[in-house]
Amino acid sequence: MPQPTSRDTPLFTVTADTLVAVDFAPRTRRDSRPKGPYRRLFALPGTRAFTAGNLIARLPMGMFSVSAVVMIAGTRGSYALAGAVTATGLAASAVVAPWIARLVDRHGQARVALPATVLAVLGSLSLLLCVRHGAPDWTLFASYAATATTPNTGGMSRARWAHLLKGDAEALHTANSFEQAADELCFMLGPVLAAFLCGTFFPEAGTLVGAVLLLTGVVLFTAQRSTEPPAGHRQAGRAPLRAPGMRPLLAVCLATGAVFGSMEVVTIAFADAQGHRTAAGAVLALQAAGSCAAGLLYGAVRPAGSARTRLPWCLAAMTALMALPLLAAALTGSLLVLAGALLLAGMATAPTMVTTMTLVQRRTPAGRLNEGMTLAVTGLLGGIACGSAAGGWTVEHLSPTAGYGVPVAAAATALLVSLTVLVLFGRSNRFTDSRAPH
Repeated sequence: MPQPTSRDTPLFTVTADTLVAVDFAPRTRRDSRPKGPYRRLFALPGTRAFTAGNLIARLPMGMFSVSAVVMIAGTRGSYALAGAVTATGLAASAVVAPWIARLVDRHGQARVALPATVLAVLGSLSLLLCVRHGAPDWTLFASYAATATTPNTGGMSRARWAHLLKGDAEALHTANSFEQAADELCFMLGPVLAAFLCGTFFPEAGTLVGAVLLLTGVVLFTAQRSTEPPAGHRQAGRAPLRAPGMRPLLAVCLATGAVFGSMEVVTIAFADAQGHRTAAGAVLALQAAGSCAAGLLYGAVRPAGSARTRLPWCLAAMTALMALPLLAAALTGSLLVLAGALLLAGMATAPTMVTTMTLVQRRTPAGRLNEGMTLAVTGLLGGIACGSAAGGWTVEHLSPTAGYGVPVAAAATALLVSLTVLVLFGRSNRFTDSRAPH
């Protein structure tokens, strides 16, 4: 019988009166199904590696404040002292974080983020030792303020996506949606992990594990040099804060942060009034879970219209859905019904934040993206602090049920800002989003 000369040469033979051709070429299985947006996103070289490291570094962001409160209140017996210490760290971050971000843009992520993280970890360890060994109260404030050098790991990850997906607005939308879902996931799991560690082992366990995770994650993240955006040593152009349209967006971030801060305090107070204070964390986690799911879904679709025109619609949806917890608390007084309302209310959070961050990226001058993103995060942190204070005052002087009016008012304020500035004046040459994202 004749044999093929190679695997790619077909064999021809005759059986009876029929000519038979046998092809010995190897068969490859072809997947006819088109890749989904997230599969296409992580098919890019290096994206899975830097995302894994960034997620490890980002998880402690949801752990540190809870760990500090549990650690300080448990050993010093004062929630007031614990709250003051964490508030001091928040204020220090609002001042230091944009400066760290500017250095990251100017000199590169690896050169700045790693030493800044080492300083922040030393601050966390100093806080741990001061609490454990009964150091004076002022040392707690100084130690926690030192953690303000923690780099904005979420902003650095978004900067890498913007660098890799330059000119591909649809893929960048998917990447931003994934990053927002990752934020929600970390802030959902972080407090639960911190409470578990502090309660199961020793009061300082949450801070210790958080510091180890932060340093490990940043080391892994900065080691991925192939996806790192180039450093802009000269950084021409105006600062992001002075860019056209940036300040109204920061006002939206401030009001949106007030939604988050007030909702957390009011929910804890409501659960405590119902005699289920320990369930407050699980109830709040449902809000983050709803936002995480909505963020992934939002990234899988191609939204209609420009980001500028979508933002008021997202804020309107958030304002309407934030009324659900208020109605659930006022009409039923049931913590279980409230949990379902928070799950639904959270579904408007991620689309709103994704759209806001997209506009922040487009307003930020080239080469200063991390600084622009950190300004947005600083606005959110400031709003969280204001919302916490307003929610706490309302709960103390009125009632926990009335406190749910604060996030509704904050969301309505963000909507008003977007309507009066981002839409009414958005058609001018000073604030258009026709420019391709960088």
